[in-house]
Amino acid sequence: MVAIGADRDGIEGLARATRANVPTFVEKVGDYATRVEWDAAIAAKIASYEPDLVVSAGFMKILGTPTLDAFPVLNTHPALLPSFPGAHGVRDALAHGVKVTGCTVMLADEGIDTGPIVAQEAVPVLPDDDEAVLHERIKTVERRLLVETVGRMVREGWTVSGRTVRIGNHTGGEST
Repeated sequence: MVAIGADRDGIEGLARATRANVPTFVEKVGDYATRVEWDAAIAAKIASYEPDLVVSAGFMKILGTPTLDAFPVLNTHPALLPSFPGAHGVRDALAHGVKVTGCTVMLADEGIDTGPIVAQEAVPVLPDDDEAVLHERIKTVERRLLVETVGRMVREGWTVSGRTVRIGNHTGGEST
């Protein structure tokens, strides 16, 4: 990890990074007159650390094109995309009556949960699940899957061809 960034102060991720001597930064949307200005500022801040991969974990903001055009951005979603995109994937899956849901790790693009899928894992929906219980069970799987996926991408490299992401090409980076 080269840095941990956030859009607000006081989050555990920043505290953990500080304890581990990993650089941190905060770019608050409210500190900028427009969202376009914030998009440019956060892209510039990320670029100053020269990352090979940006991992968006718990960052509930849509990153703008300055970041998406400059870096591969990995994101997660608590549903098996392309089903149930958006902010309420767990609620929507329950309302639909699915018996299996899960989580998705994807490369972010300009859309809402529309990027190429890197990894997915199923999570059963149990008869007594409510949104909070199911979401916690999904988050447990999602965290593990994200860590495993990032590790594989960093160790084995990855390629992107259209909507297909392949891990394990041993080239050490991304190509399109």
